[in-house]
Amino acid sequence: MVHSRDAPYLGPMTVRIARLDSRALIRVSGPDARPFLHNLLTQDVETLSPGELRFGALLSPPGRLLFDLFLWGEPEAVVLDVAADRRDALLQRLAMYRLRAQVTVEADDRPVFAAFGGDLPDGFIADPRVPDLGGRGLGGEPAVNASEDDYNAHRLSLGVPDPAADTVPDKTYVIEANFDLLNGIDFQKGCFVGQETTSRMKRRGAIKTRMLPITFEGAPPPFGAEVLNGELRAGEMLSGRDGTAMALLRLDRLEGTLTVEGKAVEVRRPGWMPS
Repeated sequence: MVHSRDAPYLGPMTVRIARLDSRALIRVSGPDARPFLHNLLTQDVETLSPGELRFGALLSPPGRLLFDLFLWGEPEAVVLDVAADRRDALLQRLAMYRLRAQVTVEADDRPVFAAFGGDLPDGFIADPRVPDLGGRGLGGEPAVNASEDDYNAHRLSLGVPDPAADTVPDKTYVIEANFDLLNGIDFQKGCFVGQETTSRMKRRGAIKTRMLPITFEGAPPPFGAEVLNGELRAGEMLSGRDGTAMALLRLDRLEGTLTVEGKAVEVRRPGWMPS
């Protein structure tokens, strides 16, 4: 059964700040930095201004998600905010693509922060995915008053996936992870790695599965557990916490009684997602 409702309000309006130790940075500089990344990523990088933040991805040639990214514009560089445990793999991938481009690709050791639940502090930029997520900041020493787990609870309450936690690299199509609905793909920019499959899926409406939040009683079922609609497979469990999780679900099997390992679950379509 599908329910559509806004996410519950979490706590007072005092802004909460968390350090995101699960994220790390890569700095791409040099005269070819923007065109180099522009030709690879799902997002428009050539028009990225200093002080601007965008969301995007690097895909495999068949259009499956390899790396989710935030792109920070700086005067002489683009900084990529990536999953910390995938940074080395992305450094290697970018080095493979670099060829004769005049770019320097190097690790950047500044920390990443998220601010949520109130007005953004100075130095933070609004998250480009969903306004209610809050914002992100790089470096400095903001007054941390929340944990990364608090931030993930906030994100999950809004029904926004964490691609680093909810996907296995090179398995999920980027549209299945809702990048097209979360401002993570610029369909007007022209070519990028995986562009042909991604554009065809969007143009033809050939989107059979998407990540959606679900609710249930108690602890979340294990990652990968099968979601059933009666006896039919309807999808699989992704990351979650007590009472709520993300799942990759078939859109044609959302109506009816859904279960995971005998436990009833309900789909909660977030307000930012079209019906």
